[in-house]
Amino acid sequence: MEQPASGAEPAGAAGDAAEALDRPMPEGVRRRVVALVSDAFGGLTVAELPAQLRQYARFTPSRRVKFAGNAMAAALEGDPVFRQRIGERFKEAQPELAGAVEGGSPPAAADPVDVAAAAYVLRPAGWAKLVAAAGEEAQRADAERADEEGRRELERLRAELAEARAQTRTETERLRAELDAARKEAESLHRKLRSAQSDVKRGEAALRRTQADIDAIRAEAAAQVSAAESETRRLKARLGETEAALEASRRAAREGRSVEDMRVRLLLDTVLESAQGLRRELALPPVSVHPADTVDAVEPGRMSPKDIAARALSETDPALLDQLLALPQAHMVVDGYNVTKTGYPTMPLEKQRLRLLGGLSALAARTGAEVTCVFDGAELAAPVLLAPPRGVRVLFSKPGVTADELIRQLVRAEPPGRPVVVVSTDREVADGVAKSGARPVSSALLLKRLSRLS
Repeated sequence: MEQPASGAEPAGAAGDAAEALDRPMPEGVRRRVVALVSDAFGGLTVAELPAQLRQYARFTPSRRVKFAGNAMAAALEGDPVFRQRIGERFKEAQPELAGAVEGGSPPAAADPVDVAAAAYVLRPAGWAKLVAAAGEEAQRADAERADEEGRRELERLRAELAEARAQTRTETERLRAELDAARKEAESLHRKLRSAQSDVKRGEAALRRTQADIDAIRAEAAAQVSAAESETRRLKARLGETEAALEASRRAAREGRSVEDMRVRLLLDTVLESAQGLRRELALPPVSVHPADTVDAVEPGRMSPKDIAARALSETDPALLDQLLALPQAHMVVDGYNVTKTGYPTMPLEKQRLRLLGGLSALAARTGAEVTCVFDGAELAAPVLLAPPRGVRVLFSKPGVTADELIRQLVRAEPPGRPVVVVSTDREVADGVAKSGARPVSSALLLKRLSRLS
């Protein structure tokens, strides 16, 4: 390409001086101009670039737009030679649009922003008006888009408002229903409270009557003691006085013991009558479910009793386990596979289970304690079919839950104060249940106890 002389003014410079923008270039046109310069940038040699842009010669078009956009716009505005070179590259890339813009008749279907960017680079007559018109067109388009977005946002907000109102009505109705239920429950509790207060008042009246009777008995006893003392003073002989005093002391002791027994008996009867009245008022149903029945686990299937293996032979009789199971309402939780793999690890798992459950059934029948045997069911492809023996609850852990965790759930389900014995040699299980109040024992101790059963 033939380069202009260094001192010559490029064509169109006089026209540029005659026309200028009377307002800032619209942002959309400016971005399109920078992109156009960046695309044409790569077709120029380093010597053809202004000095401030030569450092960006090796950048990709997108990086030039990002890091040299302001510099390219300033060079395009202030360097007519650079603008002329960019215009020539644009004419080569888009000859139809460039010819139409220079001819003063841009295509009606062309994007106004593209027309304005081409006019800004080529600088034909009336280019400032084209740029201003493109800015106004872009503003109108932006306003129309903003108006359309505003309408869509308004419709969305209206839909959300309607949905919120519907949810509010639903929630209000639900809260009203809960409030009515709470009011009814409060009224019922008030009635029960008034009844309980009446029972307490009757108990207090009975206690006051008992106290009055006790005071009368004490007064009578004091009068008898006074009479005895008067009688002893009338005795002249020392031996007679001593014997009278001894007899009076014995009689006073017997009478005092009788009064205390009667007082305790009356108080006990009062408490029992109050408890019976409270039981009749509460009308509590009998309990048929144990806490261990509420723990979520997989129960075994059923099979005939003929498949149950024989029980273990008799060997020793550990006194510790007998003492623990003799406690009131004792509950023994057994880590099944821990016991069987300690006692008879060479047997198949099915026979291990049957042998252990047979021994536990006999132990439960002899001690009367509640017995729960837990097996790890995480690796089972299907539920195990067996007939749980009488007096023994058999549980398998669910997939994803170990037998150790199921044992800890059983211990936590029990109320504080109930004797719970956990049979496992696993130290982690023993330490965990001990913190929850249970008494851990080893698997070997249970095996020795089962060996005594026939």
